[in-house]
Amino acid sequence: MVFEDEAGQTLRPPKARTWGRRGHTPVVPVSGKGSGRVSIAGLTCYRPGQRSRFIYRTIVHRRRKNERRSFSERDYIALLDAAHQQLDGPILLIWDNLNTHVSAAMRQMIDALDWLTVIRLPAYAPDLNPTEAVWSHLKRSTGNLAVTGVDHLQAIIKHRLKSIQHRTDLLDGFLAHTGLTLEPDTT
Repeated sequence: MVFEDEAGQTLRPPKARTWGRRGHTPVVPVSGKGSGRVSIAGLTCYRPGQRSRFIYRTIVHRRRKNERRSFSERDYIALLDAAHQQLDGPILLIWDNLNTHVSAAMRQMIDALDWLTVIRLPAYAPDLNPTEAVWSHLKRSTGNLAVTGVDHLQAIIKHRLKSIQHRTDLLDGFLAHTGLTLEPDTT
């Protein structure tokens, strides 16, 4: 069972609380040079009896003319193909109704893959997707972070996501937080 979701980070850091000496407001310098964002697509993967996994891809968008600002259908299929090779088995994919996920081109690509079954989450149901918790965890860890550019931001995001990959207990907790289980209902 594989849950997919996407997120993005910009050079503007999210607001967070911090400590400072009494009477001295802490100031976090933010570089104004450059612009852009890092788009992330992630898969939380669960199989009974095996360790949980997190597989992700990032794309840097530098706000250039005619540059795509998000993942394309081919990017998602490449991510799913990499997951299929790593997981070594068929994939039951659960994802939202993003326009790229429901496009005619995506349906055509999905139909060509015999190892992929897709289930769509209901609209406005992020609480059913454990990958949403990954993004929440990531954004909490980047509060008040000052980066020097989009490449620096991408390096930090990759480092933090890699540390999440090694924390199977954290990934299991993200699934538990949704209230979903891997065990079939016998009632």
